[in-house]
Amino acid sequence: MKYDDIRRQLAQSRVLIVGDVMLDRYWFGDVERISPEAPVPVAKISRVEERAGGAANVARNIAAIGGQATLLSVVGDDEAGTALQKLLEQHQVVTSLHRDASITTTVKLRVVARQQQLIRLDFEYSPSHEVLAAKLDDYRAALAAHDVVILSDYGKGGLTHVTAMIEAARQAGKPVLVDPKGDDYRRYAGATLLTPNRAELREVTGRWSDEAELERKAQQLRVELGLAALLVTRSEEGMSLFEASGVSHEPTLAKEVFDVSGAGDTVIATLAAMLAAGLSLPQAMHWSNRAAGIVVGKLGTAVATAEELFAD
Repeated sequence: MKYDDIRRQLAQSRVLIVGDVMLDRYWFGDVERISPEAPVPVAKISRVEERAGGAANVARNIAAIGGQATLLSVVGDDEAGTALQKLLEQHQVVTSLHRDASITTTVKLRVVARQQQLIRLDFEYSPSHEVLAAKLDDYRAALAAHDVVILSDYGKGGLTHVTAMIEAARQAGKPVLVDPKGDDYRRYAGATLLTPNRAELREVTGRWSDEAELERKAQQLRVELGLAALLVTRSEEGMSLFEASGVSHEPTLAKEVFDVSGAGDTVIATLAAMLAAGLSLPQAMHWSNRAAGIVVGKLGTAVATAEELFAD
């Protein structure tokens, strides 16, 4: 399929993203001395940036390559939640952010000096059951208007009803892709595809000694969970797609790895958008791998733009 055809179909693709969102704040500065109060560097901050993180970064990645993204999540009724909403609107993401006054929006604050991260501070709380139940009703209502569903699990409580969400997507005939978390994947049973990274898969299946053992363990997990496919991102080893018909690989395309944070968001976002545009799973994996190779060369949670992705 030609680039122009893909871009035209991407413009019609509609992806629903549900999961844990966060506001990524970056404080950039210089370090020229050690504090007299304790043996720690003193960072003099000169610039502040805010970016959409978690499931919000997934949505932003879809919009960046020309797809239509709708984000359904929970934030606090606070300044950070408002900042996150404005960021997403600037990036042409359709948002349905439920405000929960009992929590604060998850914020990850990173202090960066000379291109090195000095410290990360996390502020996070789980949303209330009532807000999550309301979100589930909205999710069911939104399914018909979308082609593909992404459930982005960061373990912050936003996907408490993930099993019901997978079932609802299946009943609606929508492929559902899950970026998993934790060491028990049974709650994701029935999804179309999971996208664990190498370390996350190892947590669930145990270690493997060679490619044959990896394939055996991955296929066993795929069958046990009733998945159509399992996509494993493997850093410098690229990525592997395990389907009933066998396994296919994509070698890494990253020229220089600068920062891997958010790369998993880019992979599942590109995969879903390409599937919604009518591409096959192996074709979608090819474009996901290409997009991941672009974002790991950037600092922090970043996106691959359509211009970068489709450059010759």
